[in-house]
Order: sequence, then C-alpha cells, then structure tokens
Amino acid sequence: MASTDRWIVTGAAGFVGTGLAALARATVQPLSLAPDDWRARIAAVDFRSTVVFHLAARVHGRESDEAQWMRDNAEKTAELARAAASGGARRFVFLSTIKVNGEETLGQPFRATDAPGPSDAYARSKHEGERALAIAASPGLEYVVVRSPLVIGPAAPANLAALVRLADSAWPLPFGAIRNRRTFIARDDLVSLLVRCAESPRAVGRTFLAGDPDAVSTPRLFNVVRSALARPARMFGMPAGALEAAASLAGQGDRMRRLTRSLEVDCRDAMETLEWAPRRPMDEALREMARSAKGAA
Repeated sequence: MASTDRWIVTGAAGFVGTGLAALARATVQPLSLAPDDWRARIAAVDFRSTVVFHLAARVHGRESDEAQWMRDNAEKTAELARAAASGGARRFVFLSTIKVNGEETLGQPFRATDAPGPSDAYARSKHEGERALAIAASPGLEYVVVRSPLVIGPAAPANLAALVRLADSAWPLPFGAIRNRRTFIARDDLVSLLVRCAESPRAVGRTFLAGDPDAVSTPRLFNVVRSALARPARMFGMPAGALEAAASLAGQGDRMRRLTRSLEVDCRDAMETLEWAPRRPMDEALREMARSAKGAA
C-alpha cells in the first residue's frame, strides 16, 4: 500500500478506531455515520484511491427494535459500500462480529466456512451488513470481512469494565468449576489484522475470523485479572447449570452464559493466508486491560 493512500475510517473515535489511527500508515479521514445526515456525509466524501475501514456499528439497544439495528448495521454499510465503489475506493474492510457464527461452540471452534448462525438482532444485522457489502461492492470494489471476538485492551468497552469491577471485589467468585474456552483478541492484534486485510491481495473477497489461538477459561480470566489488581484469586466451584439458572432469575442469563460456556475461534485461515499472527500475549493484554480499567474507575 502506498504511503500516500488515505484511509476513510468510520468509528474512528471508538475503541478499535483509536487503535487503528495510532498505527496508521496513511492519512486518516474520520467519517461519522451517527448523525441524521449520514447519507449526505457519505455523499460528500472523496473516495478516490482510498481504503475504507468500516468499524462503526450499533452494539447496544433494544432487541425488539430490529429496524434500527438493520438501519445502522446493514443499510449504512450498503450505502457506504455503494458510494465507495462508485467513487473509486481501492478496498473496503468491514469489521463484523463472531456472533454471526453463533453464540457458543460445542467441542469444535468456529471456522469461516461454517454456516452462519446469528441469534440476536445485533448479529443478524451484522450478517446482513456482510451480505449487503458483497452485493454493493460487485463488480469493482475489493472488500474483506473480519469477524472479531471480544477485543481486549486499555479503555475497553463497558462490558469488560464491568468484568474488571467484579474481579476487583473482595468477594470469592463461583467460577472454579467452569471448564470453558473463550477466544479473545488484543486490540493491537486486531488492528494489525485489519491493516493486513487492507494490504494483502490474498485478502480480497474473503471472510476471516479474528482471534488469538490462546483460548482462555473463565477461571484463568479472573485469576489473571485479579492478580493484576493485587487481589487474591479466591474462587470456589459451582455447577454451570446452577449459575445460569440463578442468573436467569435475575434477568442476567445471557451475561452468565458468556462466563460459563465456550466460544472458541479457529483463526488459522487468517494466520496462514495473510501471514499474520497475534503478537500480544493474552495474559499481558488482560493485565493491561485490568490496570487501565482500575485507573479509570
């Protein structure tokens, strides 16, 4: 990629976007799609010889408001891709979610070739965004889709900050008997993968699953985070079913299942095809996240 390229980045002020800007090899032009005039904002962009990184997405909201999810995560993606294609952009890199594959894995990790299994409005809208991109990009725009698991790093989003707050409590935690495997990725590693997708001719038209091969169990997750916070591990075991049932009574069943069940990703395709590999040790990324969240509290 030439050093004179411009990067059009949606979500540039977000968690992943700020990481991308910090490692940018080109001039970064932020593009906000949040205001009501998002169509006019897209129409005003000069896309010639640019790479578009579409990182912005609706990730929180009412599950029942399907139309709003589709507008923000599918319709905006399609409109942006059509404008990029007609405006002469070089490539379009779309950050999607592993939730397009499903919510959990049972013995086998997710692969990019698996049939999609989105189960909530967010995942369905991102899957529709992927499909809309493929249609809008044809025939002239190169595009790449990256499905990411939960991203670890400093100033991580609210759900991870809540996890750190739980780890920082004095209470013993009931996860000692959990034997799950969950894939995460450090923010810097996800950014480096996105850049490889923008650069490599082998990425064109592909869907890659991001992740770190070092899958993490919930006991290990809390042990590492508590150690970083100078807290004792203090963990005891309860059956996963009992934890899920109790959490469901409190309306927190989905959140608990993310701590008791597995979501593992096979990212070998991205590693081999793009000659890319995560460089940040997962425990180190978790410790950094914990200390950053503690400092911001």
